[in-house]
Amino acid sequence: MPQHPGRAAGARPVTYPSGVSEKTTFTWGPATGVGSMPGGDAREAAKTAAGTFEDFPFLPELPARGPGADMIGRTLGLLVEMYARVEPSGWRFGDRPGRDTRRAWSWLGEDLDALEEFTQGYEGPLKIQAVGPWTLAAAVELRNGESALSDPGACRDITGSLREGLTQHLADVGRRIPGAQIVLQLDEPSLTAVLRGQIKTASGYRTHRAVDRQVVESALRTLIEAHDGPAVVHSCAPDVPFRLLRRAGAAGVSFDAALLTERDDEPIGEGVEAGLKLFAGVVLSLPSSEAALSDPASNVMGVRTLWRRLGLNPGLLAESVVVTPSCGLAGASPAYARKALAHCVAAARSLADNPE
Repeated sequence: MPQHPGRAAGARPVTYPSGVSEKTTFTWGPATGVGSMPGGDAREAAKTAAGTFEDFPFLPELPARGPGADMIGRTLGLLVEMYARVEPSGWRFGDRPGRDTRRAWSWLGEDLDALEEFTQGYEGPLKIQAVGPWTLAAAVELRNGESALSDPGACRDITGSLREGLTQHLADVGRRIPGAQIVLQLDEPSLTAVLRGQIKTASGYRTHRAVDRQVVESALRTLIEAHDGPAVVHSCAPDVPFRLLRRAGAAGVSFDAALLTERDDEPIGEGVEAGLKLFAGVVLSLPSSEAALSDPASNVMGVRTLWRRLGLNPGLLAESVVVTPSCGLAGASPAYARKALAHCVAAARSLADNPE
C-alpha cells in the first residue's frame, strides 16, 4: 500500500460556486467512492479506499456488520443527546444509549482507526459521509411508532443534534489525518420523496405531508454551514433537486447519472457555470454482468453527451466532474467492488485525456 506524501498531480484546484461560502480555494480529486463497501473488514476496506483513490480517499461504511454499521445507524451514533435502538419495525428513538448505539460508536472508531492507518502523511481531499436530516427523519421512528418526519419539532431537534455531532466528528477526523481537506457528504436518498409527500406513515395507508421546501433548504444549510470545508449532497434517487441544494450551500451534488432526464439539463448547466461540482455516478454499483466494466471510456460517454447537449466548454468537463459508482457498493461482491472503484479512476482519466 503506497503512502501519500502530498497532493497528486491529477488533483485540481477550484473555487466555491456562487452562493456558497467562499471559505477557501479547494482541491478536488478526479474520482472517489460513494460510501458503503461489502464485507466487514475495516482495514481491508480502508486499504482499498485509500489505495485506489490516491487523490480523493473516503471513509468506508460496512453495513454487512449489522445495525449500527448501516448508514442510518452510523449517523444516529453521531447525534448528541439523542439515542436510538433497533426495534422489529426499524430504528426508534429512545431515552438513553443502548447496545445498538454503543455498537455504532465502536464500529465508527474501528473504521477511523483503519483509515488513519492507511492515510499516514496524506495531504488532500478526504470524504466522509453522514445521513442528512431529512432521510434520517424519514427513517427513524418516534416513541409512538410514527416517523420523526411527522413532527416538525423532532425534525428541528435532529438537525441541531446532528450539527453538533458532525462538528465533533469532523474535528476528530481532522486530528487523526491533519493533512486532509475534509469533504462532508450528506446522504439524502429520501429527499425527493420528502419534498413530494411520498414517505408512508406507519400504517402504510397514507403518506406524510410534503415538507416545505424552505424548511428543507434551511435545515440542510444549517449542517452545511457547520463545516469549514465544502459539502456535497448525495442522492441516488431520480429528480435530484439541484437548485435547492445549491441554494442550501452545497459545493457539489452526487447522483446516479443513469437517472438524469432532460428536466435536469437546465439546473445542471446553471450549476456547472456557477462552479458546482458534479459527482457523477457512472460506474454500476450492482452490475447485470461483468461486461459492464469492460471499457472505462464508455461509462463516461453519457457525461460527454450531456456536456455537448448543454453547450458547455469541454475544457470544464474534467474540472467539474468527480467520477463515482452509481451508488454504494454494499450489495456487490468484494472483487467487483474493488474492480468498480478502479474503474472510476480509469473513467476519470478518460475524461481528462479526451473531454470531447
